[in-house]
Amino acid sequence: MAAASSDVFTSNYDRMKDIKEFDQSKVGVKGLIDSGIVSIPKFFIKPPETLSTLNPSQTNTSIPVINLENTTSQAHRPKLVEQIKEAASEWGFFQVINHGIPVSVLEETIQAVKLFHEQPNEIKAKYYSREEKSGMLYSSNNDLYRAKAATWHNYLQVWMSPKEQSAKVEDIPEILRKESLAWDCCAKKVAEDVMELLCEGIGSSKFKDFTLSGERLFVSIYYPCCPQPDLALGLTPHTDPATITVLLQNQVSGLQVKHGEEWVDVKPLPGALIINIADLLQESI
Repeated sequence: MAAASSDVFTSNYDRMKDIKEFDQSKVGVKGLIDSGIVSIPKFFIKPPETLSTLNPSQTNTSIPVINLENTTSQAHRPKLVEQIKEAASEWGFFQVINHGIPVSVLEETIQAVKLFHEQPNEIKAKYYSREEKSGMLYSSNNDLYRAKAATWHNYLQVWMSPKEQSAKVEDIPEILRKESLAWDCCAKKVAEDVMELLCEGIGSSKFKDFTLSGERLFVSIYYPCCPQPDLALGLTPHTDPATITVLLQNQVSGLQVKHGEEWVDVKPLPGALIINIADLLQESI
């Protein structure tokens, strides 16, 4: 798989051949880095018109930060409800602090994810798959064969619910089994707390009894260093499906959210979680 050149976006380049070779290797982008590449394969290069729209944030604006402490206090709850309602409707994103998940759980989850993705390629390869409805899979780019350009990440996804679709506990890689199960339990509680406050704010019980345990997916995304970061993206701009996403990020900057016509940097905040009001719920706010 060769480096970038002027024929990337022309008919002279056999893109599908390179994609198949990459996919069949089952090593993902981490495997490319481990092989010592100094330039990225051509199918990762974003068209200039895409890259030109993704400039660094030019503002000090940041997404709201909401303190979930004292949610049961009659003195604090009304203000908290209003803050979540406003953040959800105006941004669709906000960070929460004092959410009840111990720092130790956050740190152990991040470390376990890192350890999984940094295992030798031959160990991870046995989990590699493109069967997105399987209980668990490890891969790179779920739209590899559909997208105009691939993005620079690997991911592991584990279905936690419903039972008929979820991965068997013994099938979850041991290196992050305990941590992923603990995270699922904690994140579900935070999502339920946020949903209750949001429903109270919008004056609707439509989602109050929505079963967040109906479909839950644990996804870990790993972005190894890219030798040509000016030519590729970690993820393309997108929205999340379903109802709500509870996101735990490490302390490395890079995440942006779109507010109006501007991309805003999400500055990592120690101990915080990011809440994304996803497509299904966004339509009702």
